[in-house]
Amino acid sequence: MISPENINRILIAVEDSPYSELAVNYGVLLAKNLGSNIILVHADEIPIASSYTADPLLNESPAMIPELMNIQEEASKNLFKRLIEKHGETVEISTYTRIGRPQDEILSVAEECKADLIILGTHGRTGFDHFISGSVSESVARKSKCPVLIIPNPEKT
Repeated sequence: MISPENINRILIAVEDSPYSELAVNYGVLLAKNLGSNIILVHADEIPIASSYTADPLLNESPAMIPELMNIQEEASKNLFKRLIEKHGETVEISTYTRIGRPQDEILSVAEECKADLIILGTHGRTGFDHFISGSVSESVARKSKCPVLIIPNPEKT
């Protein structure tokens, strides 16, 4: 049974968005009050199977998959750096960058780190957009072995 006495590791799924920032703020507040550690995980989708991508209508030059992966990795590092600079003095923070479906990678890191709680923000997509993209938060909540706190998008409430 989960209780505040045994929430030692809080996993927070992050991306570069206001929804994620809100989730981090909640997580840091909880960790501070509970004396917990924070684990940040950022999952990048696997780039499309093509060896390069470009939009010929915009006269773009192709970007090779390794270049895209390097850009994603650099963006992850910058995101973590910014979050650690903002919250690192408040709580202990460790970071993980993964490549794959976000819901799968979040659950994998949660299991690996023995997370006691997962926190993530939600975009609040509905209708066709939700059908096409699915919901990472919904999938994580359904499959997680530990409690999941989903921070809603305040613009959609």
